[in-house]
Amino acid sequence: MRIAQVAPLTEAVPPKLYGGTERVVHWLTEELVALGHDVTLFASGDSQTSAKLDALWPRALRLDGSVRDPNALHMVLLERVRQKCDDEEFDFLHFHLDYYPWSLFYRQPTPFLTTLHGRLDLPEHQPVFNTFSKMPVISISNAQRRPVPQANWVTTIHHGLPENLLTPKPARQEYLAVLGRIAPEKGVDRAIKIATHCGIPLKIAAKVDRADQDYYDELIRPMIENNPLVDFIGEIGDHEKSDFLSSALGLLLPIDWPEPFGLVMIEAMACGTPVVAFNRGSVPEIIDDGLTGFVVEDVLSAAGVVNRLAQLDRTAIRKQFEKRFTARRMALDYLAAYRSLTEATAPRIKLVSSAE
Repeated sequence: MRIAQVAPLTEAVPPKLYGGTERVVHWLTEELVALGHDVTLFASGDSQTSAKLDALWPRALRLDGSVRDPNALHMVLLERVRQKCDDEEFDFLHFHLDYYPWSLFYRQPTPFLTTLHGRLDLPEHQPVFNTFSKMPVISISNAQRRPVPQANWVTTIHHGLPENLLTPKPARQEYLAVLGRIAPEKGVDRAIKIATHCGIPLKIAAKVDRADQDYYDELIRPMIENNPLVDFIGEIGDHEKSDFLSSALGLLLPIDWPEPFGLVMIEAMACGTPVVAFNRGSVPEIIDDGLTGFVVEDVLSAAGVVNRLAQLDRTAIRKQFEKRFTARRMALDYLAAYRSLTEATAPRIKLVSSAE
């Protein structure tokens, strides 16, 4: 199958720094190539891929200070993909650009779908999905769908990691962990309160975006500096995550927003590490309560289950990851969706009997 994967130009694929969507696109693309498909990846020129790379711009826009209007380059990217469709280069198009392709691509015959990677509960989303209610879309959790039931949902496909990207490491579990990004919706202040209430050390491996610097300076920094239990170690890469998570009693995810998926939860599971997360968005779909972690409602209930983390079977957590959240499973699910939509859009041949 000749497949186009169309990624944002914002980050490289995979990203040099933080970038959940681009990491998922990378893992999916690599699996599709491994399964024998002819894949073209539309992404920035500093991307690394086993597929054919079609690079509109030499490097990720977020790292390119010369670019002040990223929308302009994304519009050119969409036209480039459309022109290649005119030349019949692809059997299927897979977009990771939210709703930007829809007005252009529903007017051409190549079958396509869009994976929606973000939150969909903002008021301005309603007119978009009312207008484009026939566009085929993939949700990354069932919870993500709730605000826009009018959308043309094909299926839900949970994200997956390469099976051996992160693995359990032999280690003593001596602290609670936070991993990812420091932002109000991620609830790092609540994680500090949970760990402090339990009297257990907390290690925070996370980045601080420029947009969240005030939140960090005004709220989080004082909580870290005045608490001997808290250790802020900064952002870490994939090569460091197995050791970091394997040494943790559990991962804390006290979020306060409708999380569309939450890659960090399955990263922890890949290492056999249980997760304690607030019951928001996708959390109850991803965590098997009492098996791979605990789904809780607030700081006190989170603190109340911390002493139960050691009772969970870390081997069983890893097995559940292998069953539910590998990149190979994700790729096979997407291929099934591609084929279903391709068959649905194929021209129907009418059989005429000799009697006619």
